[in-house]
Amino acid sequence: MANLEKLVTESVNPDTVTIDECSTEEILLMINREDKKIAPAVEEEIPQITKAVDLLYRALKNGGRMFYVGAGTSGRLGVLDASECPPTYGTDPEMVQGFIAGGDVALRSAVEGCEDDMQAGRDLILQNGIASGDVVIGITASGSAAFVIGALEQAGQIGAGTVGVTNNKDNDFDRYCDVCIAPVCGPEVISGSTRMKAGTAQKLVLNMLTTSVMIKLGKVYHNRMVDLRASNKKLNRRSVRMICEITGADEQTASAALEKAGKSAKLAIMCILSGLEPEEAGRLLEENNGYLKSALKSIGKE
Repeated sequence: MANLEKLVTESVNPDTVTIDECSTEEILLMINREDKKIAPAVEEEIPQITKAVDLLYRALKNGGRMFYVGAGTSGRLGVLDASECPPTYGTDPEMVQGFIAGGDVALRSAVEGCEDDMQAGRDLILQNGIASGDVVIGITASGSAAFVIGALEQAGQIGAGTVGVTNNKDNDFDRYCDVCIAPVCGPEVISGSTRMKAGTAQKLVLNMLTTSVMIKLGKVYHNRMVDLRASNKKLNRRSVRMICEITGADEQTASAALEKAGKSAKLAIMCILSGLEPEEAGRLLEENNGYLKSALKSIGKE
């Protein structure tokens, strides 16, 4: 914390010092110019993101779980990414979990002091039974949030995998992580407002982590999220449309297959393309670790 003022995310942006004198359009153009720096910064971290994805895949494939831990914007982004996995990929809610300093109330209202509580981070790991087969992803723009550091330290001591996501390299945050991902996007448009470029970079990284892992776990067929569960009208409609596009079946056939498959789009597709009943089709999918393409290839139907 003594070196906080030296961090990139805390420095003054020389390109936006006149932003308070600008017209609305000029303000927006300034923000947009700064936002264009985010994707290249994330791209530079792809080697580290690759290591993190492979670490997560090994853990989840063997029954482990992944836990996001963060404070403020970083915590909210972790909870958001975790909460989207069950409807998108049909995962068990226990597989990917997100936690924020201050608890769920902090999702709506800022509880700023909680990020300084290192023991609370340690307690979070212990209270949730995190074990050596799990992976903890600590998210902190500055790399100095004690809550996150405490969680990573405790996770490391237990033998869990540890991944750090930060937006500075001028800190020693990487000492707490097996893998450290640090997209540096330069000073913020408004100095220290890390909900902007830093937060956007974090969101891109978290998208990459879960999306890549879910692809590797067989939850995507070509580029379709075939493991989604049709739990509402929109998802039901999306499932039927996807089944039609992949199998060539009409809507009535696709809808009937979806119902027979217990609302599992993947199983419905497997049934239609293989001609098998749900029980046998499900067994084939299981034998192929849930990979639809592999299951179809095994019977010459891909």
